[in-house]
Amino acid sequence: MDSISRKLAHFALSLSYDAIPAPARKEAKRFLLDSVGCALAALDHADMRQAYRYIEQLGGREQATIIGHGTRTNAPNAALMNALLVRAMDYNDIYWKQDPSHPSDIIPAALAAGEMHGATGEDLIVGIVIAYELEMRMCLAANPGVREVGWHHASLTQFVSPLVAGKMLGLSEDQLVAAVGISGSSHFTLGGVVAGHLTNMKNTADPMATEAGVRAAFLAATGYTGSEELFEGKEGVFEVIANVTWDPEKMLSGLGKEFMITECGYKAFPTEALTHQPITAALEVMAENKIDPHSVDQVVVKTTTRGADILSDASKYQPTTKETADHSLPYCIAVAVAKGNVLPSDFEEEALKDPFVWQLLPKIKVVADPEIDALFPKVKRAIVSITTTDGKTYTKQEDHAKGRAERPLSDAELIDKFSANAQHALNDDHLKRVVEETLNVEQAASIIDYISQLKRDR
Repeated sequence: MDSISRKLAHFALSLSYDAIPAPARKEAKRFLLDSVGCALAALDHADMRQAYRYIEQLGGREQATIIGHGTRTNAPNAALMNALLVRAMDYNDIYWKQDPSHPSDIIPAALAAGEMHGATGEDLIVGIVIAYELEMRMCLAANPGVREVGWHHASLTQFVSPLVAGKMLGLSEDQLVAAVGISGSSHFTLGGVVAGHLTNMKNTADPMATEAGVRAAFLAATGYTGSEELFEGKEGVFEVIANVTWDPEKMLSGLGKEFMITECGYKAFPTEALTHQPITAALEVMAENKIDPHSVDQVVVKTTTRGADILSDASKYQPTTKETADHSLPYCIAVAVAKGNVLPSDFEEEALKDPFVWQLLPKIKVVADPEIDALFPKVKRAIVSITTTDGKTYTKQEDHAKGRAERPLSDAELIDKFSANAQHALNDDHLKRVVEETLNVEQAASIIDYISQLKRDR
């Protein structure tokens, strides 16, 4: 029997643009636009300037382009830098029905490998769809999910990124299987990168797994080999991560016939995924009851045990860095109450010192609710109760955050998000042109022409 890796490789190699349903093609373009916007918004962040200096120091053959900068470097380095930019603000997509993940972190593998290999716009859409299809299936394959037993979702990305890169590079089936074996046995990531005190690694782990897949595809193209039975073999994934129950059919059933990309969600807020339902509920209860932020006496947020533990520990009540603040449920709720929204600007250095937000922080209490835990992860309910200084309490329950598949962003809302993210990097005409060319990228004879449009002019 063929190994799981070979079945995944066969799917990737056999998928053609014409075989992808129109709704899936459209979502691939929408996620591309969203990802490019997130990348452009992050260009001037301190950590991204540091990462770019690192890439410059490495040098390399000019094979692929870095978004915003226009610099060309070797494909693995370009994939890493672009994935870092997409991920930097924690504002790109989110899929979370079992394991959480951000499939758009893998789009840079398709861009870099595709640019090097002379891919077309249609080829790029195929690569993006493969990334989403396989990453989302990986997220469903383990019960209760590898994140629940201490692994980060980058551990899943390492299996998918070589398939995307290898498809774009034109690898054979044997080479693609080898690429999965090379990458997939070398980049397991600890969940600790998103637990407790947070560092730059929070947003770096998954881009590194994307980079690993590109490098693995390059190695495999030379004839370098890797384990074929990566999943089911001796001391493979299923045997080693044995404290979950694996269902290989979740990876394989319906491949090429059913497409999951339309089930992935967008982020309406630049914050950790479990903050979104509470933020949505807080914004709604404030707006629906016309509550004056200065009259708020207490805010009680009922959420999952994980949300109360990881997102509300002592360090999250004193956020001094973006990494801590966008994973701080108290900070996000304080901003929502104080300002009526949660925007990228709320995580800039000066905004983190806002005295009114800090005045609200001790008024916010986060409570783990066993009934909400029982619904998780299928439903990520949040209940927010706001008590005002006159003793009145207002409550809102929210199961689906804005941007999720159940409450999707419209094209207009998505373009508004992109425009807000990209406006500091692109002038108005350039911005409109990037929107148009991204939403019609299938017409590009070469993605080099498309990527060349992504260089900042401000």
